[in-house]
Amino acid sequence: MRNGPLAALFGATPGRNITVLDLHGVTDKKTFMDRCAADLGLPAWFGRNWDALADCLTDLPGEEGTLVLVRRWQEYAAARPGEWRVAQDVFGHAVDTMPGQLAVLLALGGSDERASRGPG
Repeated sequence: MRNGPLAALFGATPGRNITVLDLHGVTDKKTFMDRCAADLGLPAWFGRNWDALADCLTDLPGEEGTLVLVRRWQEYAAARPGEWRVAQDVFGHAVDTMPGQLAVLLALGGSDERASRGPG
């Protein structure tokens, strides 16, 4: 995503890749890996395991770096807390490996459904 609300919010820069990893409905590792492959546009050779994810995260498109916004992750974190910790470690290591080139942000808000219904 190079344009749109996220690009405006994070100061779109030509060549910067801004993408959303939406984990809505994800409650297991297989679905998590499938969602990463789809939302992050990972290559066909992506092995759908933690090591392959780590490799792919350090090779995302974007001449000026990549910003990944992870949203609606809370259900996965609650269903598989151990896996979620591993996912956070993988994301964190990739960011440390690519300083200034990769940022991963966790959206702290709830799902769109709750937001659209309003309070009460």
